[in-house]
Amino acid sequence: MPPRRCFCGTGLPYVECCGPRHDGSAPAATAEQLMRSRYSAFAVGDTGYLLRTWHPATRPPALDLDPAVRWTGLEVLATTGGGLLAAEGTVEFVARFRSGGADGEQHEVSRFAREDGAWRYVDGR
Repeated sequence: MPPRRCFCGTGLPYVECCGPRHDGSAPAATAEQLMRSRYSAFAVGDTGYLLRTWHPATRPPALDLDPAVRWTGLEVLATTGGGLLAAEGTVEFVARFRSGGADGEQHEVSRFAREDGAWRYVDGR
């Protein structure tokens, strides 16, 4: 049986893509990698990872995910900054989901910043 494809849409197996980010063995090298791994964390219900990768200035004290939401696809539309040597970056994306028998999508431009050498999600608009 072939490995399960990653939820973030790269086409790579989860264990080679976002899995190592979730388990802490390979931090995100770019803002886009962090955004993709956060999407995958929503898909697998990993609230610990979501909170750990949220910038402390904007991180909520807790996070409750709706178990009725099933994340069905991710499309990255654009990125600015966020590279290997950058301090800040943005990622524009559309995240698709299914909830209550209906399809929906979230279109967002997320801001990311390095905090102690690691990428962190700041906020989205």
